[in-house]
Amino acid sequence: MSEIQQLSPNSLWKWFDQICAIPHPSYQENELAEFIVNWAKGKGFYAERDEAGNVLIRKPATKGMENRKKVALQAHLDMVPQANEGSHHNFATDPILPYIDGEWVHATNTTLGADNGIGMASTLAILDSDDIAHPDLEVLLTMTEERGMEGALGLRANWLQSEIMINTDTEENGEIYVGCAGGENANVTFPIQYENNTFTHSYQVALKGLRGGHSGCDIHTGRANAIKVLARFLAEFLQNQPHFTFALSDIRGGSVRNAIPREAFATLAFNGDVATLKSAVENFNGLLKTELALIEPNFTLTLQATEKAAQTFSVADSQRLIHLLNVLPNGVIRNSDVLDNVVETSLSVGVLKTEEAQVKATILVRSLIESGKEYVAAMLKSLATLSGAKVEFSGTYPGWEPQAHSEIVDLTHKIYAEVLGYEPAIKVIHAGLECGLLKKIYPNMDMVSIGPTIKNAHSPDEKVHIPAVQIYWSLITKLLAEIPVKNA
Repeated sequence: MSEIQQLSPNSLWKWFDQICAIPHPSYQENELAEFIVNWAKGKGFYAERDEAGNVLIRKPATKGMENRKKVALQAHLDMVPQANEGSHHNFATDPILPYIDGEWVHATNTTLGADNGIGMASTLAILDSDDIAHPDLEVLLTMTEERGMEGALGLRANWLQSEIMINTDTEENGEIYVGCAGGENANVTFPIQYENNTFTHSYQVALKGLRGGHSGCDIHTGRANAIKVLARFLAEFLQNQPHFTFALSDIRGGSVRNAIPREAFATLAFNGDVATLKSAVENFNGLLKTELALIEPNFTLTLQATEKAAQTFSVADSQRLIHLLNVLPNGVIRNSDVLDNVVETSLSVGVLKTEEAQVKATILVRSLIESGKEYVAAMLKSLATLSGAKVEFSGTYPGWEPQAHSEIVDLTHKIYAEVLGYEPAIKVIHAGLECGLLKKIYPNMDMVSIGPTIKNAHSPDEKVHIPAVQIYWSLITKLLAEIPVKNA
């Protein structure tokens, strides 16, 4: 039990505290799912899991609401596991430790999981209530959204009975989302020829302390990608010191595909003067402090001696890999012509790791239009051809085609304006909401997405705004009370 249980709305925050207490990173959310199912059955609700592990709970309408359209509230069960450097937090076994700082709730040295834990908590608080008016209600909690929307991809057909869906995965107060980007994974693998390590020195270049963040929602902000910054340093060092021969023995960065990498590391083996490399690191460090002074004030670029590896990449492979990583596209490719201030197409190099005889880069490509994804895929294929790498695509998911007006969108807009005292914005998000996939399975379901303000999702700086949670709660409870009557 933490201090957040004293916040209002009390029922929502109590549920969120319970969610924080049960570890639920992607692929390890089964314990939380089973806890919720057992609780729901104990309350006498219909509760079931499908073949993908998704949870569906049904609660009958409250008195006087039996003639209204059925509504599904939807959230995902998993969270992105990211911890600060030096933290020993084990996401598989340790609870998230939330705390209050002014108007915000943070977590101690980790992601908070407000994405999508606050939305999930709101659905469970509504199920748990005796005094919130609502029609026949379904709560759908999906598995493994953060690692490719696997639960939504495997959702059982003809399972839901609702005509309306309210997705709770939006992260900005005063905004109503009616569309989102689609995406797919691009896995670039670069083959490595290993050689016995005949070099005398081994040093690791470490880039840490970047802000990171959501690789869709934050992609336009200019936040630095640690993998790309490290590749830039290595490429410039190669170009500026052509007679300084070195080989890589390891290179890695990032930990999840949908977060902007905050850290990256490269281990260099060489015979040259250590002072030359130290000077290059110091000069690049100074350059970055000027370039990134406002957007990345807390980064560190360091050089440290390490244990000598038995083998290294060949010098030629080291250089080709560095050049490939340096030219690998990253960030915003194109802004939308149709929607103001919305990114149309982007990609983020999320994870880089050395495994056996290859280096693998995992990239998340996002676009509002299919041709945008195809354009980026063609670029990556060309780069792979030129560099001797291989690229494979997987986990594609559709976007959610915007619909600015529908029965539930218009009703949400009306009630939100009443709650806020001003007009909410109708938006399309450059991130993957499950609505696109769910719409394919249930094409006639009327959908909308809402949620409270959450900042820095997918990073240890994640925080949720307490007053925005209260506004969101007022919106969703008033919305349920005014769901239209069933069609005759």
